[in-house]
Amino acid sequence: MAVIVALGAFLMTLAGGWTAQRVTDRRHLVLGLAGGLMLGVVGLDLLPEALEAAGTEVFGVPAALLLFVAGFLLAHLVERLLAHLPHSRLRSTGGTPMASHGAGEHNGRSPEVGLTAAAAMVGHSAMDGVAIGAAFQVGGGMGTAVALAVIAHDFADGFNTYTITSLYGNARRRALAMLFADAAAPVVGAASTAFVTIPEPLLGAYLGFFAGALLYLAAAEILPEAHHEHPARSTVLCTITGAAFIWLVVGLPE
Repeated sequence: MAVIVALGAFLMTLAGGWTAQRVTDRRHLVLGLAGGLMLGVVGLDLLPEALEAAGTEVFGVPAALLLFVAGFLLAHLVERLLAHLPHSRLRSTGGTPMASHGAGEHNGRSPEVGLTAAAAMVGHSAMDGVAIGAAFQVGGGMGTAVALAVIAHDFADGFNTYTITSLYGNARRRALAMLFADAAAPVVGAASTAFVTIPEPLLGAYLGFFAGALLYLAAAEILPEAHHEHPARSTVLCTITGAAFIWLVVGLPE
């Protein structure tokens, strides 16, 4: 049953990625919406779950919050390191060697950062599948409630996965590959619960860490890019709409 329900998450993720792909002529609105969705997922979904699951404290601070900060800082560090890697190389144009600086970057961004972020989204989606499977082990009612929440917010996951991968200059085929991986991840995660049970504290630690990395991408990359060329009220409205949508999704099972 858990795997069958996870197929709904598969389709919803693809729908989110398809939407992000089709509205490229309104890129600033897409990025504004993606930023709001990511902010909502972090503040209203991931962090509350992480705090509840990873209940231990380290020097008076919840372990989930420490890992949240660590995830934010690591995302910042990785981006800075990749941004300063030497990309200069010689390429031949009509037989004349020509220096090419930043050939591996897109508007100063390294494609590897986008792939890393998308891979983290895939890992999160796999955990969504695990959550569905674990909830069904508790009972049918719990499984249905969790599945509805996961399926609804997987639209945002697909939207964000495609947007993040493309934003960092990756080719369309790479963005689509990451989108399909993200769509398949909940099904794999749900199937894995038939064989493996993840300890709740470990799951909470992962969610806190991932939330920090996701917040960095939303606050430092996605939203500034959304307002760079089109500082419009409509972009801000899309951001608020994205966060409000996640609020609605999180509140559905309550």
